[in-house]
Amino acid sequence: MPQAFDWYLRGLQRYIQFTGRAGRAEFWYYILVYILIILVLRAIDGLLFGVNAGNGVLTWLFWLFSIMPNLAIGARRLHDTGRSGWWLLLSLIPIIGLIVLIIWFVSRGAEGDNAFGPAPVATPKPIS
Repeated sequence: MPQAFDWYLRGLQRYIQFTGRAGRAEFWYYILVYILIILVLRAIDGLLFGVNAGNGVLTWLFWLFSIMPNLAIGARRLHDTGRSGWWLLLSLIPIIGLIVLIIWFVSRGAEGDNAFGPAPVATPKPIS
């Protein structure tokens, strides 16, 4: 699990970088840690603010903090598959848009360099 946190921190470090590419490992480990943090915050919100809190104050604050890094890593992942980051707008189309994006996110990236830059690294550099 420590490698997943390295990938997550790498995504946070590149929080406004919409250029370049993100490989599948970088993207999916980032998403895994993001979901785990959301689940923990929802549980804390439920304990602090009541059972029906669901998306309470802590979850909302974290979501607001995460908007830009989430968009940036999504755009970089699409770049790895040879698509523009503007395709993230498909998420505005209920169900169908998300299904298409998920299919693209799980697909293999272009080998070698593409129009969006060199191939992403296979392992993250340790955070110092």
